Amino acid sequence: MPNHKSCEKRLKQDVKRQARNHYVKKTIKTLSKKIQGDISLDEREAILQDLYSKLDKAAKRNIIHKRTASRRKARLAAYFNKMKAETQKEA
Repeated sequence: MPNHKSCEKRLKQDVKRQARNHYVKKTIKTLSKKIQGDISLDEREAILQDLYSKLDKAAKRNIIHKRTASRRKARLAAYFNKMKAETQKEA
């Protein structure tokens, strides 16, 4: 346990930040998995836009690295385009 007030406050701040960062990362993972589920193309597109926003905000707040966000967005876009092409072939 901390012996100084400033260290005590820092500990509280760290716990809050850790919880917030964990929530953001968990949300990103959940949305990423949801895109790969069995849903319509319109729903995928809506989730993709939301996920892009969440990744950009997480990178801006240094929760994840900006290159990590960029890489994930690129992979999601490639997956989405692949699914879109497959759907158009079937129709």
